[in-house]
Amino acid sequence: MLNARYHCTMAKVLLIDDDRKHSGLMQAYFKRYGINVVCAYDSVEGFKKLTREEPDLLLLDVMLPGKDGFEICREVRKTSNIPIIMLTARGDVIDRVSGLELGADDYIGKPFEPRELVARVQATLRRSEIAGPTVGELNFEGLTIDTESRSVRVDDCSVDLTSMEYELLLILARRQGRKLSRDDILSELRGIDVAILTRSVDIMISRLRQKLGDSLKPARFIQTVWGRGYSFVGVPQTDA
Repeated sequence: MLNARYHCTMAKVLLIDDDRKHSGLMQAYFKRYGINVVCAYDSVEGFKKLTREEPDLLLLDVMLPGKDGFEICREVRKTSNIPIIMLTARGDVIDRVSGLELGADDYIGKPFEPRELVARVQATLRRSEIAGPTVGELNFEGLTIDTESRSVRVDDCSVDLTSMEYELLLILARRQGRKLSRDDILSELRGIDVAILTRSVDIMISRLRQKLGDSLKPARFIQTVWGRGYSFVGVPQTDA
């Protein structure tokens, strides 16, 4: 289940950044928007606070002493689906794509406007929020998507998805049988760096397929439409 504790209390964000002055400024700025920022200055302190503080979102600087942000992201994703936004002074597209490949939800380059970062955090938290009752469950043969708990099961086994992966699956499943281009998908994934994700939709789809056990051909759930994009081909479950 995705973390949504911020829905009823002040959101808590863990910032791992070795720049203490910058971290302090971010802490004060975010407080104006009802977001509590907990600071850590290296990977060791970061992992301790990740466990102890149970934050709703992780802001992760790439350039850190010891383990860098990519290594931390990889380690966190082994055990947690907490939303992750990566921060870096390196603007190379390959670096940004690498972060998304490792499971980051968003990526922003330094220097950035603090208000933009707040907006990114707010948008990411909204995507990870557990919404109130909507349509209940989407049921397909071998796949169940519970939109109230934002949980997913494949062949009755729970599947851990990041908030971005869950939203991507929901976008596809709600348009069962339709061909969606990468631009169609991007228009639904609001609040993300579109220039990056245009290239990264394929990466996210690949990661989602692996988690759903849908990497073999023919596809059970997500089919590539060559030259067009993707189509959800799951078979709707009908009552016997």
